Amino acid sequence: MEAVGLNKTYAPLAGSSPRPALRDVDLAIPRGALFGLLGPNGAGKSTFINILAGLTRKSSGMVKVWGIDIDRDHRRARAAIGVVPQELNIDPFFTPFELLEIHAGLYGVSAARRRTSEILEAVGLLDKAHAYARTLSGGMRRRLMVAKALAHTPPVLVLDEPTAGVDIDLRRQLWAHVRELNARGTTILLTTHYLEEAEQLCDRIAIIHQGDLAACDTTEALLRRIDEKELALLLDRDLETVPPALTQGSVGAACNVSLPAPRRLVFRYRPAQTSIAEILDAVNAQGLTIADLSTEETDLEDIFLQITHPPIGDEANGRQNTEENTGGGGDASRVAP
Repeated sequence: MEAVGLNKTYAPLAGSSPRPALRDVDLAIPRGALFGLLGPNGAGKSTFINILAGLTRKSSGMVKVWGIDIDRDHRRARAAIGVVPQELNIDPFFTPFELLEIHAGLYGVSAARRRTSEILEAVGLLDKAHAYARTLSGGMRRRLMVAKALAHTPPVLVLDEPTAGVDIDLRRQLWAHVRELNARGTTILLTTHYLEEAEQLCDRIAIIHQGDLAACDTTEALLRRIDEKELALLLDRDLETVPPALTQGSVGAACNVSLPAPRRLVFRYRPAQTSIAEILDAVNAQGLTIADLSTEETDLEDIFLQITHPPIGDEANGRQNTEENTGGGGDASRVAP
């Protein structure tokens, strides 16, 4: 999937101004990727997905699905994508088998090429193939949504919050099936508010914030953006205060040291400036015995919060720098980072 200069502005409601949802988004999702699209509510994720699926008209820009321009050949572009929306839009008076057959027929899949039973088995619904959809549990209905999106065997699958309200066992089953689909060559675009899922599943991640593409990189590279770790030491005796020597010298200058409990020393440090070995040497030099230790790495939530909730001062400075670089009032998305 590819978007170049993608913009979407919704018409103004009564007494309001036009609402920009996407602003000059340039995004390329390679074939075979398991790609995460993250952002707060209202950031523009659903608008982007709806444009890909042909459900929303873009204001400007170019969009391709599986190499097919959605304007020049919209029928082929829509046939190349399967979307699992957040909402459960299932007709309760049909069975899963009937729903998949109807869905495949709408896409022009001949009876000989349909894989209805195979798909139902893959999502764990073959034993419910001829039960009315209204009798299925919430988790089963969610799986049926995935099955419907796969009925025409699209090379691109979009999962919009697929595990919202789903129990742990079903979530594991769903992700196992998603990994299997991806291993077979299906390109998968995932939106989720469960950031740990995106971190574990996706090889590349993009973050949209207020309609702008705020970040796009490999998951590993995004996690390296914050050079910060935490080392917690459990001591064999109580301390009243942090030893002064640990707040001075090279270790003290490179670390933020605290004593949240009498026997618990916590060091927040930047691996680029100091190492765990230096910290442990400094602690040992004070005659302190370590009973246990643990470390905490930067995770995707830290990156997400840094991008979508910058400090007020930084946000203001960013706006000022943007206006200076664009001649005042310019589009921030066109300013090189």
